[in-house]
Amino acid sequence: MSGTHSTPPLQLNRFAEIGNKVADAAGEVIRKYFRNKFDIIDKHDLSPVTIADQSAEEAMLSIILHHLPSHAIYGEENGWRCKQNTAEYVWVLDPIDGTKSFITGKPLFGTLIALLQNGTPILGIIDQPVLRERWIGMAGKRTTLNGQEVSTRTCAELSQAYMYTTSPHLFSGDAEEAFTRVRNKVKIPLYGCDCYAYALLSSGFVDLVVESGLKPYDFLALIPVIEGAGGVITDWKGDQLHWEASPLSIATSFNVVAAGDKEIHQQALDSLLWK
Repeated sequence: MSGTHSTPPLQLNRFAEIGNKVADAAGEVIRKYFRNKFDIIDKHDLSPVTIADQSAEEAMLSIILHHLPSHAIYGEENGWRCKQNTAEYVWVLDPIDGTKSFITGKPLFGTLIALLQNGTPILGIIDQPVLRERWIGMAGKRTTLNGQEVSTRTCAELSQAYMYTTSPHLFSGDAEEAFTRVRNKVKIPLYGCDCYAYALLSSGFVDLVVESGLKPYDFLALIPVIEGAGGVITDWKGDQLHWEASPLSIATSFNVVAAGDKEIHQQALDSLLWK
């Protein structure tokens, strides 16, 4: 994917600076509420949302609107924000990926920030505001964690792999059977990380992440981070993850598999057998 972008490096650096400001703003809000008392609202799909999610997204929006008024924004809580119906640049935001972790006091949620250019993610940020860890992926550059370059680790055998998924209870039907086929082949299956699992993968601590039912704001920021660290992230068929943001876009669900090593990625696809 890197190499296909046409944003000049200096401009991309400026976008990354603004992305950092956006992550800072979200972090300040989130730290204020973390492990404090707050109301939890159940959305129509029964997933929880808090005042922290909503306030953090507002803080993120205001920074992008101030610095880059021509850019569009698609937020988990508010959907499309732009005067026009299309835009070359679209920011896709998830203020708290892992709200269930957040409301139970577990610091393994994250703020996800993606910048798409004509549908391709050219900048991705995974920010953990409590641990103050920030992974940044940019098209054509090596991924960093707090300014230090990171890379995935080699692991050529599925039988040696450490694999994460957020919860085994998030799979159903055929997807549950497919996941079980992979889980039965790995060395250690682990649970309970949301986006933080992908961050650990890009830093070379985990070999595989397999999940179903992810929304675009759950995975678009992960793509530049994982690819910039030498990893692979696709859907369960091995196809590139792609989603077009627009005022009419519906945040559809995707099945995602990410690996630090291309060999393991292929072995996971062969086990998923997803048609």
